[in-house]
Amino acid sequence: MLTYVNKKGIDELYETSIVQQTSFWSIVKRKVGRDSIALNFKTRKSNLYHEITSDIEVHSDILVIIQKINQTDSIAYVPYGPELEPDNEFQGVFLEELSECIRSFLPSDCFMIRYDLCWEVFWTGDETYFDQEGNLIEAPSLKTQEMRLNFNTIQWNLKKAQTNILPTNTLYINLEADIENIMERMRPKTRYNIKLSQKKGVQIRLADINDIHIWYSLYAETASRNNIHLNDIKYFEAILTTNADSTKSPAEVFYLIAEVDKQPLAAMFLIISGNRGSYLYGASSSQNRNFMATYALQWEAIKISKEKGCKEYDMFGISPKNDVTHPLYGLYKFKTGFGGEIYHHLGCWDYPFDEEKYLLFKAQEFKNQGFHIS
Repeated sequence: MLTYVNKKGIDELYETSIVQQTSFWSIVKRKVGRDSIALNFKTRKSNLYHEITSDIEVHSDILVIIQKINQTDSIAYVPYGPELEPDNEFQGVFLEELSECIRSFLPSDCFMIRYDLCWEVFWTGDETYFDQEGNLIEAPSLKTQEMRLNFNTIQWNLKKAQTNILPTNTLYINLEADIENIMERMRPKTRYNIKLSQKKGVQIRLADINDIHIWYSLYAETASRNNIHLNDIKYFEAILTTNADSTKSPAEVFYLIAEVDKQPLAAMFLIISGNRGSYLYGASSSQNRNFMATYALQWEAIKISKEKGCKEYDMFGISPKNDVTHPLYGLYKFKTGFGGEIYHHLGCWDYPFDEEKYLLFKAQEFKNQGFHIS
């Protein structure tokens, strides 16, 4: 199936709208102590898709992050990759062969690959799992998902991970319309809150590394309020100070702060890569929430993305459906107000090379309630 795989320079990674598959992201990870590998591969179109007009070669690549989990073992992590998305029937076979082909390029102590797939779930449109309006009712069981993805594979070795690292449900806003139409597609309450933030004097300013303490204070407050994992400040310093302009896949970072009378109320990181603007991280104060600063931030980020020529804006993370009991329901309610279409990713899938070590890893991961790749 795959006719060619070779290692390439990190700076040679192809331009993509998936920031986690760029040279920029590799440099960020290197700054926080994570090695990475870039690999080219090629295959024929007939190995990936049903309907083709000519059976030409398809070239693509992946960024692989190497994560040490102890002194003797490591895993390979592919964030939101591969970008190349075959038709459903070919996906498992493709991942199996890709895993075996790239195995020799990985460290000798690497016992598994974890793909954080941004491919759309294969049950989209199935009335068993979606209602007539296209809203997700439920996802198939893990056993059903594994049977489906391993269809036609030789070893049936693709395992659904117990946890997902990057968001599996997001919202994409189409930016190809004019800015007035983009706002018109929003819910009335969202438009009202954007205008209310302006009336209350919320100002958005572009900040830099000198204001990192403002971000981290708001971020720590948000993490405590929502009981979420707290990244070290060095991680955000790495994002703000990384320049990948000399590579084939750079990214542009905008650190935005919303404030009133110089009092910070909210902040966010907007990253532009390829034709997409992504809301990567956000934080807000528990005080003065009636100023609607987070609405002002998102509107500014959408406008910046539009001005930079982006075709879409990624809201980056919501609950899978309109469920008040879900821990991400608040994000669902907030973000869907801006319009856009909900997209469901397949999430994390593992390909173990050493079954014994993999089972130990799964047990430890379950005990720790997830494995954080920082």
